[in-house]
Amino acid sequence: MRPKIYIDGKEGTTGLQIYERLGARDDLELLLIDEDKRKDTEERRKFLNAADIVFLCLPDAAAREAVSLIENPNTRAIDASTAHRTAEGWAYGFAELSAAHRSAIQTAKRVANPGCHATGFIASVYPLVSCGLVDAGAPLTCFSLTGYSGGGKKMIASYETAEKPDDLFAPRVYGLNLQHKHLPEMQKVCGLSMPPVFCPVVDDYYKGMATTVMLPGLNVHIVWQALSAHYAGQTLVNVAPLGEAGTMISANTMAGRDSLTLYVNGHRSQTIVTALFDNLGKGASGAAVQNMNLMLGLDESTRLTR
Repeated sequence: MRPKIYIDGKEGTTGLQIYERLGARDDLELLLIDEDKRKDTEERRKFLNAADIVFLCLPDAAAREAVSLIENPNTRAIDASTAHRTAEGWAYGFAELSAAHRSAIQTAKRVANPGCHATGFIASVYPLVSCGLVDAGAPLTCFSLTGYSGGGKKMIASYETAEKPDDLFAPRVYGLNLQHKHLPEMQKVCGLSMPPVFCPVVDDYYKGMATTVMLPGLNVHIVWQALSAHYAGQTLVNVAPLGEAGTMISANTMAGRDSLTLYVNGHRSQTIVTALFDNLGKGASGAAVQNMNLMLGLDESTRLTR
């Protein structure tokens, strides 16, 4: 019998991307709610409890409500919102971090999908803290470039209108209060004693992300070796050879792919690590489908684009 899958919030950017990745698969049964009933609580309850796995592609409050509607003990949930990323009882959905993370995802009833910016930061920092190269109390700094699709339908519309104002043609720094919603998971998952100083930047391109962490005092070769060892044998996360980036890195390089590549650059006493990936791929929907594959006992890269 094919596993039954329901996407609660299929109309949003992340939900649509998950639907596109699953729509052509013949190994799953997609449960589709009538469009005129997608906000009907009782109808949603029916679909949530009929599914083997549900994707929650909703605002935080609505995601919490959806979880409260799940009464079937066999229904497993993958939450793409921020609501449960640091919550007790939820596995953090980044399998490449460790064997323990992968095992937790495979057996979990509840999986929290990582945030896009957090994915890039954690991919770089978690291994370096784990092996002792970066101290958990280090004052880390990170900036992250993203395409405008990460802002959802309203932001997409504002960038794609014929009357686009001049300021949308240039990179825009945001999160100026330094309290971005991804910071709690960055700190907790990496085991840091303080959150990083984090500067997100949105620019005039559709999708793709470049998240860069600054590492003063660290030798580029030692950092590269540590990250290469940590991700050796992984399917959807890899470390590029030293120098492969050349003299520039483009944030949309991985657009359309569900994998992530780390680029390590610098010299003997200063290093930067840049995670390149698609904010809608490994930063959102691709990661959610990868987690679903693991939960179903399938190859994690099934129907994903590397």
